[in-house]
Amino acid sequence: MLIPQPHDALHRAWLYRLLTAIADDSVLASLLHFKGGTCAAMRGFIDRFSVDLDFELKDSQEITLSGKHLERIFASLGLKRDDRSNVVPQYFLKYSNPRGGRNSLRVDITCPAPVSNTFEKVRFADIDRILSAQTLPTLVANKMVALMDRFERHGSIAGRDIYDIHQYLLKGYPFNSAVIEERRSTEVLHFLKELSDFIEKHITLTNLDEDLNPLLPPETFRQIRKTLKRETILLLKDRIDSASCVFKK
Repeated sequence: MLIPQPHDALHRAWLYRLLTAIADDSVLASLLHFKGGTCAAMRGFIDRFSVDLDFELKDSQEITLSGKHLERIFASLGLKRDDRSNVVPQYFLKYSNPRGGRNSLRVDITCPAPVSNTFEKVRFADIDRILSAQTLPTLVANKMVALMDRFERHGSIAGRDIYDIHQYLLKGYPFNSAVIEERRSTEVLHFLKELSDFIEKHITLTNLDEDLNPLLPPETFRQIRKTLKRETILLLKDRIDSASCVFKK
């Protein structure tokens, strides 16, 4: 995983330490699917820093059990639980950072998850462990939906969402159409047009400066900052044109 600044190495170490402990817990390894930005970055699908751990729970009846095992791991690693959501399985954790700067990480667990998500066993070389993780098409589809979903649910925009979408489109990665149709209750072509319009209307340099800047090396961020929005819209247009051709056949 890319490290934008030297001080981010400590945070990455804590991410890997916690993820290793989760992988080594037989109960959690059987209950959780790894997903999100850190999963994608560790697999080389995106080239930015990621600061949180995201999972989805296979069985919504196991929230309490998974929580007990996670709490045990947090305690064993000396991670202080700074807060916990009462609505969803979400933990905010603190670690010691003698140099100052970043000293917290978040663990998010989605439950229930889209039934159309697909998974595979993956060896994560950075921690030398095998975890169940979302397949690439499922990662891509959920990220494409996340940009608008985050805005509709919380009124916020994450610059990292559009950066990841740009990366996925630029590399020509496939997406799981069933995930998009399930989460957005619409056909893929209509969603792609909606997403393009949303980016045109809502994405600003301020969005990118606030969220994406700390996740990329300064030079990389300066190079992509002013072109990211326009390039993403153009890449979406290519997908829309391709999808339109399929629908016409």
